Amino acid sequence: MTRILRILGVLVCLLGASRAASAGSDVTLFRLYMLDGSVLTSYGEFARVEDRVVFSMPVGGRPEEPRIQVTSVKAALVDWPRTEKYSASARFQRYAETRGEEDFRILSNEVAVALNDIALSANRQQALTLAEGVRRMVADWPRSHYGYRQSDVREILSVLDQAISSLRAAAGATSFELSLVAMAESPELEPVASLPTPRQQLDEIFYVASQSRGSEKVALLQSGLAVLTESAAVLSDASELRRKAETQIRQELTTDRKYASLSQRVITQAKTYASRAGIGDLERLAARIPKEDAKLGNQRPEMVDALNTAVQSQLFAARRLRLQRDQWLLRQSAYREYQRSVGSSLLLLVKNQNSLEAIRGLEGPPPDRLLALRQQLSGGAVRLERLRTPDYLRSTHELLVGAWRFAENATRARYEAIEKANADAAWEASSAAAGALMMLGRAQAEIRALLEPPGLQ
Repeated sequence: MTRILRILGVLVCLLGASRAASAGSDVTLFRLYMLDGSVLTSYGEFARVEDRVVFSMPVGGRPEEPRIQVTSVKAALVDWPRTEKYSASARFQRYAETRGEEDFRILSNEVAVALNDIALSANRQQALTLAEGVRRMVADWPRSHYGYRQSDVREILSVLDQAISSLRAAAGATSFELSLVAMAESPELEPVASLPTPRQQLDEIFYVASQSRGSEKVALLQSGLAVLTESAAVLSDASELRRKAETQIRQELTTDRKYASLSQRVITQAKTYASRAGIGDLERLAARIPKEDAKLGNQRPEMVDALNTAVQSQLFAARRLRLQRDQWLLRQSAYREYQRSVGSSLLLLVKNQNSLEAIRGLEGPPPDRLLALRQQLSGGAVRLERLRTPDYLRSTHELLVGAWRFAENATRARYEAIEKANADAAWEASSAAAGALMMLGRAQAEIRALLEPPGLQ
């Protein structure tokens, strides 16, 4: 009991020694230390995304509200041990200035309440379990709090260990376990980064721009021009830096235009070659892309990758078209024979489209023409069904047979409607005529397509 009360006294002293959190800016500045000795400022945390490090760079504006430019550098260029060492220091100091004391106060209060419950407990075994749980909580606390107030936490743990030993002895334990917990050490502190001066911002902008290409580089340099406009009065070489930025922007835009022209030219040629199944032409075109890229200085790898993908897609389409055309050549005689076989039947339906249109529109045809058409159509579907066709013509032939059957039904239903002056039968005839016209149109289109070499889809 005495030792537990002493622990409560220690906690009171520790809480009294707590320092008031100092007010700081809302954003922590981090540093990226590069292997070549350069240093970049990250406005807030940076992130590693695959082989890049993405961060927000301050680029002018007011110190209390700077503009930021989201950019990236290659992760392989970063001195990670140095960068991570500074980051740990920055996070610790930020935490200490903002939430550290409040979090430690909450921890201390939780421990004090728990120890008070232990001191008042009549059940020594229950008190021991509670004390061991408090110790685990205190031992784990530094790992998730940047090692903050490490020495104070160790002091609490030391006294807790003594109390636990007493409770175990009171509970009749004859052997004791010593729980060793590895706690996170406080990082080695370094001076906190401040917002870079305009000159430092320009140096960082030009450094990152030298590692960038295309629109990202242009955006960085344009941000640099904005910084120069704001700070020209305090920069002795502002004019020289402006010329440098403008020259690089022009170069990037010129390079973009050259690659855009290359892409347009190559894609146009690829589509032309693919439309005539020019596989060899496309393969030679694909082989020429690296040479054209080299002439332009290999400045746009992403555009070249996209261009290669586009040409390979056209090459795939050309190979598929070649197979389709070879298949068409193989079947060409069968297509023509089929056209001859069904030509008269197809012609009869086509010649009577006006009569079918009249039936669909509920406006005819005259009875004498209707009777003649009915006689012409009678039995035609059965004759067409008897015609043997290859499997690859089956769907087309079924369209033609279907069109004929619908036409037969339309003329029959129209004749019955006239005989009985039955409006329902007339509507039935109209529906059948619509089906006949639709299927006839599709059959005609498919037969025409069979007689023409396949084209690029």
